[in-house]
Amino acid sequence: MIHTLDLQFQRPRTIAAYLVETGAGPALVETGPESTYQQLRSELQERGVTPADLRAVFVSHIHLDHSGAAWRLVADGAPVVYVHPRGAPHLVNPSRLWESASRIYGDQMEKLWGRSGSVPEDRVRAVEDGESVSVGEARFLALDTPGHAGHHHAWVLDGVVFSGDVGGVRIGGGPVVPPFPPPEINLELWKTSLDRLRALGASEIRPTHFGAYDDVDAHLDDLEDRMFRWAEEVLEWMREGHDESGMTRRFETLVREELLGADMDMSEDALAEYEIADPAWMSIPGLVRYWQKTHPERLASV
Repeated sequence: MIHTLDLQFQRPRTIAAYLVETGAGPALVETGPESTYQQLRSELQERGVTPADLRAVFVSHIHLDHSGAAWRLVADGAPVVYVHPRGAPHLVNPSRLWESASRIYGDQMEKLWGRSGSVPEDRVRAVEDGESVSVGEARFLALDTPGHAGHHHAWVLDGVVFSGDVGGVRIGGGPVVPPFPPPEINLELWKTSLDRLRALGASEIRPTHFGAYDDVDAHLDDLEDRMFRWAEEVLEWMREGHDESGMTRRFETLVREELLGADMDMSEDALAEYEIADPAWMSIPGLVRYWQKTHPERLASV
């Protein structure tokens, strides 16, 4: 059985962790940020689980909303954290990760993400692409799935894909939107990752933001369509000479109008949940960096 744990990041349905019951004991997929650690503890306790009961902790990547509480779980008795090889050093020494995030969030760092801490090196396991980790009878398969981040794994268990952020953001069965934060957005790699997920023939997808969905192919198609359309829209604004502030306002309007148009039942609460899970303002620097770094020739071809 898989339990969706709502970490209540600012409001419900923004960040999930997933508790997996196995014959050898429970495992956890994603930790959320350190700022929601007490909520995570409470969610675990409701199911009769303490951090020391966990047999394994899996994270999709090291962005703070996905792995920020890993060090707290280990300090409280969780035995090991499984992570992408490129992410492993940053769990042991998170200073560069926090410095990078601080440039984006400034004095909001502690309020949003809590405190920084280190996972002891002997409690971190780097898992290679295609490698499986067994927890009792449960086998968690690591799939290297870059595009949102270069250090990203999707974890696959018995036809269920824990997709981190490469599978997009979807709340309450609404549209699937792409999270585009800097600095590693790469649409070509992301497309390859989505094709890899499609090829699994999975029965369910569980993005960290938020919940479980059984329309896997439609989910991935919706994400891919929106991913490329929105990126091309930003490219056009760049060609027209708009600055990042102006593009941010345009992008926020685009996101709001498209979410409302795609789901006529979209409430203001749901819009706010999407904005917390995937802030529109973060997409502009991510996409600007992508176009400038990866396809400068397209900026010149007007």
